[in-house]
Amino acid sequence: MTQGTQPGSPYPSIGDYALIGDCHAAALVSRTGSIDWCCLPRFDQGSCFGRILDWEKGGFCSLGPADPDGPAFRRYIENTMVLETLIHTNGGEARILDCFAMREGGKLAPYLQILRVVEGVRGRVDLRLHVAPRFDYGALRPWLRHEGIRLYSAIGGDDALVIYSDANLELQGRHDLIANFTVRAGERVRTTIAYADPAAIDRERPTAPEVAEIDRRLTGTLDWWRTWAGQARLDGPDGPGAVRSALTIKALTNAPTGAIVAAPTTSLPERPGGERNWDYRYSWIRDSALCVRSLADIGYVAEADHFRRFIQRSAAGAADSLQIMYGPGGERTLTEIELTHLEGYRGARPVRVGNAAAHQLQLDAYGELLDLSWRWYERGHSIDDDYWRFLLDLVDTAADRWDEPDRGIWEIRGVPQHFVHSKVLCWTALDRGIRLAEASLRQAPLRRWKTTRAAIRAAIERDGYDKERGIFTQSFGSRELDAALLLLPSVDFIPYDDERMIRTVDAIEEELLQDGLLLRYRVDKTDDGLTGEEGAFLACTFWLAECLAHQGRMEEARVIFDRASATGNDLGLFAEEWDTHRNEMLGNFPQGLTHLSHIAAAVALAQRHGYDLKTEG
Repeated sequence: MTQGTQPGSPYPSIGDYALIGDCHAAALVSRTGSIDWCCLPRFDQGSCFGRILDWEKGGFCSLGPADPDGPAFRRYIENTMVLETLIHTNGGEARILDCFAMREGGKLAPYLQILRVVEGVRGRVDLRLHVAPRFDYGALRPWLRHEGIRLYSAIGGDDALVIYSDANLELQGRHDLIANFTVRAGERVRTTIAYADPAAIDRERPTAPEVAEIDRRLTGTLDWWRTWAGQARLDGPDGPGAVRSALTIKALTNAPTGAIVAAPTTSLPERPGGERNWDYRYSWIRDSALCVRSLADIGYVAEADHFRRFIQRSAAGAADSLQIMYGPGGERTLTEIELTHLEGYRGARPVRVGNAAAHQLQLDAYGELLDLSWRWYERGHSIDDDYWRFLLDLVDTAADRWDEPDRGIWEIRGVPQHFVHSKVLCWTALDRGIRLAEASLRQAPLRRWKTTRAAIRAAIERDGYDKERGIFTQSFGSRELDAALLLLPSVDFIPYDDERMIRTVDAIEEELLQDGLLLRYRVDKTDDGLTGEEGAFLACTFWLAECLAHQGRMEEARVIFDRASATGNDLGLFAEEWDTHRNEMLGNFPQGLTHLSHIAAAVALAQRHGYDLKTEG
């Protein structure tokens, strides 16, 4: 869906951006060819280009026609994360290829290099390159040093970039680089921006990359992504979109550890100008477990095991050390601070770095991990003694703590509640623990676990169920609804076609559907500790489509699926939420939870239509 810039604001709409990444770091590229967000050397580091959070201070790298006279067309080259932008001017045509350089073996030795390659297609096109790095979220203007012909370094604090271009770079002031150049049909002009160690640059001055090597890296990047995408299989009309979502999730994966970040950005608001601004550059157990489940459904089973091992390591092999999220490298300390020097996207403040929700009690984490382990076991893997002790500890903890109130799947900052979804995922932890113990002939306190599992179900059906309406509710003793209830059948707590679930789905549609999209709950009826409204939650809308498909309500499922899919931008990227009043994206972007839910709904529709899935592994 095309979205424009808000009148009077220099900030493009969130959906105006494209994602490029290398499974270590990521950048957002605007429709006009400006990199307005990039954190190096990793997703959660300070930005080197960050004007999406402050147009004047944040820094950027723009590349485009010197005199734009028409809209550009862009797309991802098929089955890759290489962005192609086609430029048309009165004098001719050119295309820009943007990507992070990829290679085999890059998991532990990445290039950490952005490639921006301009190719002449017809006639001549005059272009302008403007590189304005700003380190540490715009707080530091770097020292630019001329290192050789067409080669500069940018140094500040503990960050450094090495910047090269075939075009003649010139200093503008002390902190910016400019190049004006022309490309003709058949010509290629290359620009590279690579992360570097500032101390290493002082010891040994950098040298310009060879042109042939830049070209080889571009070809290698295309090959790398095509090879990965080639593992997927989902037939039917929704297959290409699901593969695009899978590529997006892969780009949000930290290759060395297997962690999957929720989004590559921080503080893009869930409400225009509001306070619902969070840092999503971390790996949530819930989101990541759902991610690898969706990826495994279309053929990517290795990612599931990589993340499983990441969580075990990060939790130090013990349930009492478990957090609900970690840094991409397994970091536990994610202190939340406010960056007061930034104005925020379109004035939305505060701008936050870190996330205080890391130490919340969210009971669903136990169930997500046990369900992930069960699915891994079902694919033919065995559980060793060390891993079983970890799982045993998780199940015992869920059994001990299931009756406590928690912050829930939505990480409320109000008073903890007895959320039905959280209780169901505790039931899941007990259920999968029992299945694993019985199937793998492992010793476990099965009598206690089965008794607790039955007690959790009884409590949910007694206190989390509105007998008058015959539906499940958001929390114990409440009559409110929550879109998270749509996930109950996905963990086998209740069949999709159970009358109670059908009624719950109908009630959620009636009360939470807004312009064809689903709210996660009514903010005026749920104490989440925050003020103001929020947009429709896109992952929840895809959950609804998935439920309807599994219930055999295919026409309804298709309508909901297509409505949610229409909120994606022209590149098939989804945000977290959608503003139904302004018809534009809200929240951090692109959002992994939305993309994985898109895959799950596409799989459900394909299964009902009898299309083939690649699920072996």
